[in-house]
Amino acid sequence: MVTEIKLDGHLISVYQYHEEKVNDLHKISVGFKVTSEEYHDTAMLLYRETFDVIVPERKLSFRGRITNYSTSITNLYLKGQVGDYQLTLT
Repeated sequence: MVTEIKLDGHLISVYQYHEEKVNDLHKISVGFKVTSEEYHDTAMLLYRETFDVIVPERKLSFRGRITNYSTSITNLYLKGQVGDYQLTLT
């Protein structure tokens, strides 16, 4: 099971991972937790939309763009909050 990915060198611990190839393109979908303390940095990272994606445990790397994104909570500025993020990169 994959437990982490890197987006532009930023390590993200994931609890869910799915990988496939679509029209010869790599596509990964991940689920990960974001705390209120991590929210600002995570949001700033994801605003980039396009990343150097590395999946160390699969020896996979590609240039990927966000093709799907959702979160379970929209206000992580409140201390003690934790959101579930779902992210698909192609």
